[in-house]
Amino acid sequence: MSMRIIAVLALLVVLPLAGLATEQVRVAGSTTVLPIVAEAAKHYRQLHPELRLTVSGGGSGVGVASVGQGLVEIGMASRELTPQEKQRLQGRVKQVAVARDAVAVAVSKAVYEGGVTRLSLAQIAAVYRGEITNWKELGGPDARILVIDKEPSRGTRHVFAKVVLGDARARAPGATIIAGSNNEEQAAIANSDQAIGMLSHAWLNDAVRAVAVGEADDAVLPTLAHVADGRYPIQRELNILVPVRGDAAIEGFVDFLLSDVGQEIVQRVGYLPVR
Repeated sequence: MSMRIIAVLALLVVLPLAGLATEQVRVAGSTTVLPIVAEAAKHYRQLHPELRLTVSGGGSGVGVASVGQGLVEIGMASRELTPQEKQRLQGRVKQVAVARDAVAVAVSKAVYEGGVTRLSLAQIAAVYRGEITNWKELGGPDARILVIDKEPSRGTRHVFAKVVLGDARARAPGATIIAGSNNEEQAAIANSDQAIGMLSHAWLNDAVRAVAVGEADDAVLPTLAHVADGRYPIQRELNILVPVRGDAAIEGFVDFLLSDVGQEIVQRVGYLPVR
């Protein structure tokens, strides 16, 4: 076989393979937004097998920093950007809300069944500041309160501290455990009989109960209905962060998250759709 024929056959092999080159969309950040994006990604990969779409957690701070540094194409954040973050991003990234959520004040099942089913914002703040240290002071069992805080970079912590403590960066001297992801904090509350923490509504279960928040008859539970009507005081939008000049692969996945199918996924995993 001549060298010319071999060269032509090689070209015929290479060209189809080049057409199969995969595009890459990397997503990282908030563990609250993660269930939405991970589930949506499973569906989207079936529609676009040529796309290499990876999703990981790390927290909202990681999502903001990673998309700003170009380490990922999409960041996830369960809070608003801070003024400092906006300054660093210099308008290169836009924020897109894909869902709404309630930040629940969650307690161990034993605490809830022991009588603590409602707390005011002032009482929650006093617990996190270390001013109230025993559940009996709040109508519950005679047991020391195990206060669980979150890492400062976490979006859930940012929203909770801003509403409860008056400052997103406020310290919580009453806390004895600092948790990271939602599943880590969920496990800490569930494995205790005297804990309190902050969790996305979607992470509640029988062992981790939400208390109603507010004064007396005005106290409401962190239900999606109370997010929709604005009555629950600790709520937020769940966002993705994308480049202002994103390519077609990025914009396609964003459009999918905001489509009817994407918003059905939002509802199925326990959040309130934005559309």
